[in-house]
Amino acid sequence: MLTSPIQKYQQSSVQTASPGQLILMLYDGAIRFVKLGIAGIEERDISKANNSLIRAQRIINELMASLNTSVPLSATLMGIYEYMNRRLIEANIKKDKAPAEEVLGHLVELRDAWGKIIQPGQQGHA
Repeated sequence: MLTSPIQKYQQSSVQTASPGQLILMLYDGAIRFVKLGIAGIEERDISKANNSLIRAQRIINELMASLNTSVPLSATLMGIYEYMNRRLIEANIKKDKAPAEEVLGHLVELRDAWGKIIQPGQQGHA
């Protein structure tokens, strides 16, 4: 059960978002958690780094699950997502921020590209 106004707002935002807006939300979440993972590595906070990088991986897995396999571009995106997941695993195991920073760059680029395709308020499908 949702108790706080913030939780209610977040649930409402997800439920009323278009498919394209949901993709942007996933990218935003992945970017946020990769940044937190990098911060955890820099702070030598193993728990923060681990939890944040795993959450970023879960979001990337959700992006993978959302791919429309009838679109040729989806195979390319699947490969990119798989690569990013491998790099996040490497960053987490070695507690090395370089692979996570690389993934962050890819996520920002992809998010910017989707943002240009999906205009705010547009009800199109991704």
